[in-house]
Amino acid sequence: MSETHPPPGKPGISRRQFLTGTGLGAAATTLLQTSEARTQASKVQAPKTVGFGPNAVACELVVNGARISVQIEPRVTLLDCLRHYMDITGPKRVCDRGTCGACTVLLDGRPIYACTMLALEAQGKKIETPESLYQDGQLHRVPAAFAQYDAQQCGFCTPGFVMAMKGCFDRNPNATPDEVEQCLAGNICRCGTYQQMRDALRSLCKKGG
Repeated sequence: MSETHPPPGKPGISRRQFLTGTGLGAAATTLLQTSEARTQASKVQAPKTVGFGPNAVACELVVNGARISVQIEPRVTLLDCLRHYMDITGPKRVCDRGTCGACTVLLDGRPIYACTMLALEAQGKKIETPESLYQDGQLHRVPAAFAQYDAQQCGFCTPGFVMAMKGCFDRNPNATPDEVEQCLAGNICRCGTYQQMRDALRSLCKKGG
């Protein structure tokens, strides 16, 4: 196929004309397909959202006996709500994935990881944080034992251990040291002060070693 046009009166098409025509045809086909795809996409209805939207909603929590109301996004965890919206910083953020126990609080007397629960789920329940363990100038006996036996180093895990231990004694005031240690199985101390904690919990137990 020649690059130039064929002589007058002779049939044929040049290579340049052929390529040009082919390119225009391909481009037209692509534009047509794109237009059809857009038309089909416009006919598809957007999925309906379920529950709350992304905007802030009202949340009222009962924390350490006080009712506190805030406006938060539904995705906010109980830990973030306490620390960033209510200025209750006793529960610590460490792993933020429910594996270390530093954010432990009591929910209706039951120890939970505050980083794994949405704040909205805790509405209507009684929340206790480490701040509740100091009332009228008196320190609760659990943190007092921790201080007496030097059962802390960096201190990030200590509030979680204290709350988990308090929850254990609230449920069973006569718990043995082994029973208390089982209650603390969900908490870890990266500084390794376990022996001092054992000394503290043994001093709190009414029976056992």
